[in-house]
Amino acid sequence: MRILFVTATRIGDAVLSTGLLDHLLRTYPEARITVACGPVAEGVFSRMPRREATIVLAKQSFSRHWLSLWRQVAGRRWDLVVDLRGSALAWLVPARRRAVMRGGRRPGHRIGHLAGVLGLQAAPHPVVWFNQADAARAASLLPGSGPFVALGPSANWAGKVWPPERFVALFAALAAPDGPLPGARPVILAGPGALEAAMVAPVLEALPGALDLSGQLELPEAAAVLSRCALFVGNDSGLMHLSAAAGVPTLGLFGPTPADEYAPVGPRARAVVADGPAGAAPMRDLPVGKALEAAVTLLGGAAAVPA
Repeated sequence: MRILFVTATRIGDAVLSTGLLDHLLRTYPEARITVACGPVAEGVFSRMPRREATIVLAKQSFSRHWLSLWRQVAGRRWDLVVDLRGSALAWLVPARRRAVMRGGRRPGHRIGHLAGVLGLQAAPHPVVWFNQADAARAASLLPGSGPFVALGPSANWAGKVWPPERFVALFAALAAPDGPLPGARPVILAGPGALEAAMVAPVLEALPGALDLSGQLELPEAAAVLSRCALFVGNDSGLMHLSAAAGVPTLGLFGPTPADEYAPVGPRARAVVADGPAGAAPMRDLPVGKALEAAVTLLGGAAAVPA
């Protein structure tokens, strides 16, 4: 059985789609899956079992990337085409069955929308895939038992970024002798590039003992690093979704983006939202005390939470 799975360009959306892939892998143990995704999301799937190929769908003018994808897949008859991009592609290639995402904004979380593509009543949770080499590198980067607290101070646009001094204040409260993770070490994670580096620079400057892994990890390595952490706190980002999918206690910080649709999903994950209009509040309206209270609750501990 061969499945074509067309998924997202962004890391976060790609991670959320892994729940469907995990469902397909478990439902069809003989299946070989070809994934089509955007360039930055490629690493999400690079360790996926029974992945026959990954087709990188790099955006081109006049939507020529869809023509390029069609040329690569139209010569094969697919048993199932799953198109989470809602394109016409599924109807232009030979397929026994097609499942295509509907467009438009709908209420509820994104994983519920994804589950509906396959007619699933229960939305499968996202997963991560990494191998022994990724785990070994993570162990070398984060030696000892920690505890380690991963911080994700960056995002794909400035409006989603919590003020850096609040990351610093939150970490100090978490790692204080009377905090929930006394003596914790900070680990800074971010993507490559100058913009991401600029976002994390003030946090690194204020936490000189932090382990700076920003821009240094492939996505499977980042998943392995996160799996060694006691907690992740970060802005609404691909790293946040990766952490939650890895089963790490994950606190996502939200303001101008809708937490009801994009909150982190995992066995120990939750969102904390800035005060103000839902999906429109600026990140500066998320106080440290509110984030700390959410983190303490997530960790199942107790600590003094400032007003």
